Amino acid sequence: MQLTDEEIAAMTPAERRDLILRLAPHPGGLPSRRTLDRLRKWRTVLMLVCAAALIPWTVYLAITLPSHYVARNWVATWVGFDILLLAMMVLTALAGWKRKQFVFPTAFATGVLLICDAWFDVMTSQRGGDLTQALLSALLVELPLAFVLIAGPLRLLRYVAIRHGMIHPDSHLWRMPIPIPDLYPQNRVPLRVDPRD
Repeated sequence: MQLTDEEIAAMTPAERRDLILRLAPHPGGLPSRRTLDRLRKWRTVLMLVCAAALIPWTVYLAITLPSHYVARNWVATWVGFDILLLAMMVLTALAGWKRKQFVFPTAFATGVLLICDAWFDVMTSQRGGDLTQALLSALLVELPLAFVLIAGPLRLLRYVAIRHGMIHPDSHLWRMPIPIPDLYPQNRVPLRVDPRD
């Protein structure tokens, strides 16, 4: 059976989505639904336990850490961090240049590293010229670049899911389901997400 462009254009969005899902290959290697559910449950529990443990730890540090501390390996720490940041920027540039999906995690990670860099630069700077330079660098370079590196790929990820008919175009990014039908009951990605999710 062949479909013409006109027949496809006349289809409803739901019909197009069903057609895409029927034509999409089902690659092997995806764990069973039961295994996926178990992994999701345990990873969620692990993150919640770690978050709960981090609260008293942060309070403890706030009470016990000295306000002044001389750090060892100061140069190696910052040079090593900048080498990691440089490597992530190069990986992000290469993935973007070659239009590879690898750009999603590398850009996001690079953006987070830039936010960390800005935070530590500002918080560890001496008052005066050092602090002014750190603030200007954070506000004019690091944080705007971090925003571009995090928001851009997330918008692109949403567009890819919309383009392939996996989510409704009105879906907000923070409510966007993972567009893999095998993860959901009846192998169907929810078109509209329940606002309570």
